[in-house]
Amino acid sequence: MADTEKSWENLKEKTPFGQLPVLNVDGFDIPQSAAICRYLARKFGYAGKNPEEEAWADAIVDQYKDFSVAFKTLIFAARAGKPQEDILKIRYEIFNPSRDAYFEILNKILKDNKSGYLVGDGLTWADLVVADNLHSLEKLKALDDDNEDHQKLRKYVEKIYSTPDLEDHIATRMDTEV
Repeated sequence: MADTEKSWENLKEKTPFGQLPVLNVDGFDIPQSAAICRYLARKFGYAGKNPEEEAWADAIVDQYKDFSVAFKTLIFAARAGKPQEDILKIRYEIFNPSRDAYFEILNKILKDNKSGYLVGDGLTWADLVVADNLHSLEKLKALDDDNEDHQKLRKYVEKIYSTPDLEDHIATRMDTEV
């Protein structure tokens, strides 16, 4: 067993659910990515301005998580080296319909809200999650240049990424594959 595998096996036993991620705050472990994000959103003021906004931000992130099943199916197939024919089948039969439904929901929320944000009149963790996801989809060429709704989502990402508190981080963060 390699050293990294041994290290993981030793660490795995100490995690609440035997997996990552885990955020440790002053000796208190918080497992699961959505729970960590919600915790940080509340701690730093990005959860929403009232319980209703918090609920909508949570709902939008849950919608993203529903879409991410199709997204991950496509990514994992490509990373596993599946034949191109299988990847294209997943893209056109699973990913694209799911993406289109997700984009339709996002565009409707943005149109109805009119503030340029998904919830209320300010930045929430839902904006951060969705903008990051759309950025990843852009890198995969999953937003079409000639589709007006896709262009609206690109402009939305630009708005979120140009938030003064985020600009430095966005400009200097490590660029990942997806």
